[in-house]
Amino acid sequence: MTLIVFKDHGEAQTADDRIRLLRRELGFREAFEFKFNKLNRVFRTAFLEAVRTVDFSYFGIVLKKGQIHGSEIPNKQLFHQYACSLVFEIAKPHLADAVVVIDGSGSREFRRQLVTSLRQTINDAGTGVRHIRKVKVQDSHRNNLLQLADMVCGAVARSHSDKPDAWTYRSLISHREISVQIRP
Repeated sequence: MTLIVFKDHGEAQTADDRIRLLRRELGFREAFEFKFNKLNRVFRTAFLEAVRTVDFSYFGIVLKKGQIHGSEIPNKQLFHQYACSLVFEIAKPHLADAVVVIDGSGSREFRRQLVTSLRQTINDAGTGVRHIRKVKVQDSHRNNLLQLADMVCGAVARSHSDKPDAWTYRSLISHREISVQIRP
């Protein structure tokens, strides 16, 4: 699970514009979606090199699924919610009145529960500190910044594999990394 953070809307717009331009540079149609697991080495590298100069930070959580017992997290939706809460907890000190955009996959009820859970667990009601102002749900195929999150997540995940290119992609963006934690 990966969380991308921009300090301001201008930098988020710069990233969005750069990804849109890259799509044209590579000859992809306007509706093409960048997804790490569906791209080859050349396009993964081109994407990560294109965004490396954009001012963003990222946080990640790597969960070793084999070390988590089924009774701890009984289904896929709760597992996803658990991973989200972990990565947001790590990033919490860097979030102030943030607008959060999450991928619209999953059922409507799941998305509603996730949004409610994030607001309740990340915002500090007792202190009045609001880390998350708003949560939006959007489809990744129409949002370049969600595609950025997918590509960064794929690079982090690949770095924990035994594949020959394990560190190739993460090394391109490692200067943007704030924290990546591994949890059982």
